[in-house]
Amino acid sequence: MALLPLLLVPLTVLPAVLYLCCGRRHTGSAAAVLQRREPGRPAARSPPRDTWAPRLCGFWLRLFSHAVNTAFGQFFLLPLLVRMHNLSLMRSLDICEDPTFIPEVAAEVTEDKSEAKSTLDIMKQLIDARPDSASSGFSFKGIKDYLECYRSGKLTPSQVAKNIIATLEDCDKSTPPLRAIVQWDREQIMLMAEASTARYRNKCTLSHLDGIPVCLKEEFKVVPYHHRVGTVYLGTEPETEDATVAKKLREAGAIIIGVSNMHELGTGTTGCNPNRYHKIPRNPYKPNHFTGGSSSGSAAAVAAGLCPVGIGTDGGGSVRIPASFCGVVGLKGTFGRISCHGSYPLSYSTVSAGPICTSVADAAIVYSILAEPDPLYPYGLKQPKATLSDMCAPDLKGLKLGVDWTFFKACDAEVLTICEKAVEYLQSLGASVVEVSLPEMEEVKIAHVICILSEMRDMLQPDFNKHFQEMNLETRATLALASQFTALDYITANRQRTRSMRFLREIFTTVNCILTPAVASTAPRIHESDLLTGSNDTSFIVQSMRFMQLANLTGIPGLVVPVGYSTAGLPISLQVMGKWWDEAVLLRIGLKLEQFRNQTKKPSIYYDILA
Repeated sequence: MALLPLLLVPLTVLPAVLYLCCGRRHTGSAAAVLQRREPGRPAARSPPRDTWAPRLCGFWLRLFSHAVNTAFGQFFLLPLLVRMHNLSLMRSLDICEDPTFIPEVAAEVTEDKSEAKSTLDIMKQLIDARPDSASSGFSFKGIKDYLECYRSGKLTPSQVAKNIIATLEDCDKSTPPLRAIVQWDREQIMLMAEASTARYRNKCTLSHLDGIPVCLKEEFKVVPYHHRVGTVYLGTEPETEDATVAKKLREAGAIIIGVSNMHELGTGTTGCNPNRYHKIPRNPYKPNHFTGGSSSGSAAAVAAGLCPVGIGTDGGGSVRIPASFCGVVGLKGTFGRISCHGSYPLSYSTVSAGPICTSVADAAIVYSILAEPDPLYPYGLKQPKATLSDMCAPDLKGLKLGVDWTFFKACDAEVLTICEKAVEYLQSLGASVVEVSLPEMEEVKIAHVICILSEMRDMLQPDFNKHFQEMNLETRATLALASQFTALDYITANRQRTRSMRFLREIFTTVNCILTPAVASTAPRIHESDLLTGSNDTSFIVQSMRFMQLANLTGIPGLVVPVGYSTAGLPISLQVMGKWWDEAVLLRIGLKLEQFRNQTKKPSIYYDILA
C-alpha cells in the first residue's frame, strides 16, 4: 500500500507531459471574436479612456522596476498591466488595411503663386513688426530684440556671449539649480560670438539667426560635447561631428550656447532625470514643478531667457509638452520636414525635430532655416519647399478650424475654460469653427504607444543588456513594458496608422486645421523623492500625451501656443495641427493666437541677457 502513491505519480504526470509535448497551442481563445474594422469606415465613437495607476517613487519605484524585470514580472505582472491599461487592444482588432511603417506623405501639387511674398520678405516683415503688447508689461526677449541690439550697436554678440556665460555660471549655483543647459564651453561660445561680431562689423551677416543664442537637446550630436542622450553611459568621448541641425545653425551664424537637459533616452514626459550628469530641470514659472519632457532643458532655457531658441525632438509630444508647461511656443514639423540626422535614433517612425521659441515669429524664422531635404536623412527628401505664405495676413478670414468637442473637452476644467475662449477669439478674427469627428482615438493612443516603445526597445536592446544598472529606474520599467509587445502588435498598430492617416486626409478636405488643448493638465509638482530616484506616473504620462499622439503616429505637424495661466500661475497652451507639409497655416493661426493672451507673466526664474 505504501508504494501505491508512488505508482500513481507517473499516471497523473503523464497526461500533463503529453499535453505539453504534443498538444497544439492556440495563441488566442477560440471563442474570442475579433472586432473587424471596415476599410475607410470609422468605428463607433467613444470618449478617451483614462488610465489609473499609482504614482511610484522612492522604495516603491525601486521595487516595481526590479519586479517587472524578473520572470514573475515578465510572465504575470506586466501582462496584467498590459490588459489593465488596454494596451492589448490591437489583439482584438481585425484591420484589413496594409500597414504604414513610415508616415511619409507625398506633397500635393499646388499652383505657384508668383504674386506671393518670398519667405525672406515675410521673415523681414515678422522682424520689423512691433507686437501689440510690447509697450507695457513683461515680454520675452526674442530674435528681433537681439537683432535690434546688434544692428543699433547697443550690444555685440561678444558682449551677449559674456552675459550668457555669467548667467550659465549663476543659474546652476542657485537654489534650486535650473539645470537647463547640462554641457557648455566658454571657449566655444566666445569663438562663435566673436566671429558673429566681426560679421556685423563688416556688414556681412549670414542670416536672421546670426549672433542669436541657441541650445540643442542632448539627443543631437554637437561638437565638442558628449552625446549622452540623458544617460550616464553614452557619449564617453566628445563629439567630432555635428548633427545636420547643429551644422545648419552654425552655417546660419547662430551661437550654440550648449546642449540642454532631457528625460533619459526620451522615455518620459515630465523631464525627471535624477542621474548625476543631468538632475531635474526646473520650470522657470514654478521651480518646484516639472518642465515637461523629453526636451525639458530646451524649453526651460528659452523660458528662463538663456536663449530665445531651443531645438528639440518630438516622438510623443517631446517638443510640445515642455513648451506648453514652460509657457513658450513649440513646433513639431511634418515627419521628415527637419532632418534628424545626427540625433540618437530612438524611434524612427514617430520622431520629428522642431524649434522651441519665445514667439510664433521666432519659430517661423527657425523653421524656415532648418526645413529642407537632407541627403543624409532618408525621410522628407521629396518635401515641398517650406514657405510662410499668408502668415502675415491681417485676419483669419476663409480659414476653417476643425474641433472635435468631445475630444477637446477631455482635459482639466481650467485648461478647458481658457482654450475654449481662445477658440472663440480665433472666430472673432474671421475663422469659422467646424465640428469634426476624430475617429478611433483610443486605437490611435495604443498604436502610438506600441510603435514608439517597440522601436525604442529595438534600438536600446544592447544598452538594456549591457547598461541596465546605469539606467534610471523609470527607464528600466518602461523598457520592460516595451518587451511585452509582439510582432503582431506592431504590425496591427501600423495598420491602424494607415487608417488614421486616411481619416485625416478626409478631415483636411473640409478644414484647414484641427484645434485641441496642448496638454490636458498643467505641469505637475516635483516631489522630494524624485530628486533621488525619479518617478513613474503612468496616469500622468497618458494624460500628457492625449492630444500629442495623433500627430506623432500620422506625421502631421503641430504647433502649441501659450494662451493663459492657471490660478496657480502655470502656463496653459492651445494646439493647432495641420495637414502634412502645411506648417504655414499653423504659423499663420499661431501668430494671431498668441495675441489672445493679453498679458505675459514673467517667469519666477528669468535672466535678461540684453539688460
